[in-house]
Amino acid sequence: MLVIPVQRDFEDWRSKARKLLAARVAPHDIVWDDTASDEPLLNSITEASEAWEEAIATTRLIERVSVPAEFMTLARTVACHRDPSRWSLLYRVAFRLSHGQEKNLLSISVDDDVHALTMFDRAVSRDRHKMHAFVRFRKVVGSDGVEQFIAWHRPDHYIVKLAAPFFARRFPTMHWAILTPHDSVMWDPTLRALSFGPGATREQAPDEDALEDLWKTYYANIFNPARIKLRAMKKEMPVRHWATLPETQLIPEMLADAPRRVKEMIAMARRNAIGGTERACGELPTTPFDARPFVPASRELPVLREAARSCRGCELHCHATQVVFGEGSPDAKIMMIGEQPGDNEDLEGRPFVGPAGQVLNEALTQVGIDRSRVYVTNAVKHFKFEPRGKRRIHAKPSAREMSACKPWLEAEIQSVRPKLIVCLGATAAQTLMGPAFRINKSRGQPIVDQPWAPWMMATLHPSAILRIPDPVMRDNAKRDFTSDLQLVSNQLTTVLRRTD
Repeated sequence: MLVIPVQRDFEDWRSKARKLLAARVAPHDIVWDDTASDEPLLNSITEASEAWEEAIATTRLIERVSVPAEFMTLARTVACHRDPSRWSLLYRVAFRLSHGQEKNLLSISVDDDVHALTMFDRAVSRDRHKMHAFVRFRKVVGSDGVEQFIAWHRPDHYIVKLAAPFFARRFPTMHWAILTPHDSVMWDPTLRALSFGPGATREQAPDEDALEDLWKTYYANIFNPARIKLRAMKKEMPVRHWATLPETQLIPEMLADAPRRVKEMIAMARRNAIGGTERACGELPTTPFDARPFVPASRELPVLREAARSCRGCELHCHATQVVFGEGSPDAKIMMIGEQPGDNEDLEGRPFVGPAGQVLNEALTQVGIDRSRVYVTNAVKHFKFEPRGKRRIHAKPSAREMSACKPWLEAEIQSVRPKLIVCLGATAAQTLMGPAFRINKSRGQPIVDQPWAPWMMATLHPSAILRIPDPVMRDNAKRDFTSDLQLVSNQLTTVLRRTD
């Protein structure tokens, strides 16, 4: 039995695992020990380290081993988990991939080891997301007059190295540091470099600063009293993080005032619906944009389409000619979702009737999909544009506008209940999958871990193809787009065969 000391670091494990795999050391012959920071064990670990290195040195390296890149990506995340068993789990999977004739192991989701890896990966990814969302910097001015921003956070796992690049990209010009119980990280904007160090206590971070009043004001203005779910809120924003979040001090007061504010929102929505399109844009509520008060309980498409004409959930209705609701077969197997109406769509009141619609129609025809049997719609129902003389130039919807209009899209999906959803462009995909979704990484790949349809995929938006100036690149993008729709056509054939 070999006792392998390993630091709390992926690269250290990787280096030692590579030698062990090359020597074909079986997983059950190894004990991974990551207690090197424990002083009483230091001598025994040093001896163990020398013993295993000597054993490996005297073992003939049988072959150069390799594992899939997918595993290495997964392993970097799993290595940040707190569970000491992560090292033995990673080695066991690596051994099975390299020596166990199980090349497709990672695709077997019911395998115990793969399932454990997946759970570890999800836990670390959730923790990283919480760190991105809940870190609050406080300003400190040093004796040299330089402003620094310091935050304290308590993650569940060892995620500082994993999460730090996000903050470097978000705050590239600030001197900042994040302290956690196990690690700390500092960003130097001059050197544009991250430096990591030991952990710290909560007392070593500043308590408050002048920025907190500004942050509280912002939070109070984006708080939506109509969407309060305390259990969900505590799940997404665990109570243990509240001590470092200044906005949580406002929650009791805002919860107490929520019923009154909800009544005001409902009354305003009713007044707006009666007022129809004559409502002045200067009367927009100061509460967060939300179309939910305008969406009827019915999921009949004609009812939804008529109700959408009176929607005042965001300011886009002030400038657009009309709402552009989805159209197509009410029992369509395929739903295609774009970003927003264009100039032609805004004037005609129908989706995908302009140049982008022509590109879509041509591609559908090539792959054998009848558009009349497809339900087409947009994530945002009003045309957002910037005036340029007599022209109206497309402008990307903001996150608030996408969120405001999402209830209409949800209602359409619930009504049509498509078997396949195709997101045309990043806006549609991010509306359903969240802002972290990147279409350049996931284009043309089936997305199964989502609640919207049994099968979903994201591809290019036809208008994005038209905006490519280089003819060769534009032709290549059209081929990619058609190829993605061919996958949709193939999947539709499979669905229809199952229902026959």
